[in-house]
Amino acid sequence: QVQLVESGGGLVQAGGSLRLSCAASGRTFSVYAMGWFRQAPGKERESVASISWSGGNTYYVDSVKGRFTISRDNAKNTVYLQMNSLKPEDTAVYYCATRRGQFAIATLNRAEYDYWGQGTQVTVSS
Repeated sequence: QVQLVESGGGLVQAGGSLRLSCAASGRTFSVYAMGWFRQAPGKERESVASISWSGGNTYYVDSVKGRFTISRDNAKNTVYLQMNSLKPEDTAVYYCATRRGQFAIATLNRAEYDYWGQGTQVTVSS
């Protein structure tokens, strides 16, 4: 059974930083691309970043480019999202997810992800 557990969320002032972690189990982590997504109240879930199975390729939504960094440690079965220069509009529940298909390319297409974590709240105050 695949399990994804996010952690690291919290309350931070605008301009601050947070590092989210997502620990995976129940699947050979190192052969799957991973993604981070977020959902603000009253809005649809949106893509934030994705990373290839090897970590060699990363993709970001325009609104976080230059501020967020996705990375992974395959030895620890964990994917990270370093968030710097946070803005109030970054406030949302953040989810990690695994990409469908072994060795599939990373993508920001939410429909290509099959397993999801429960989410962690990030709140940025102005």
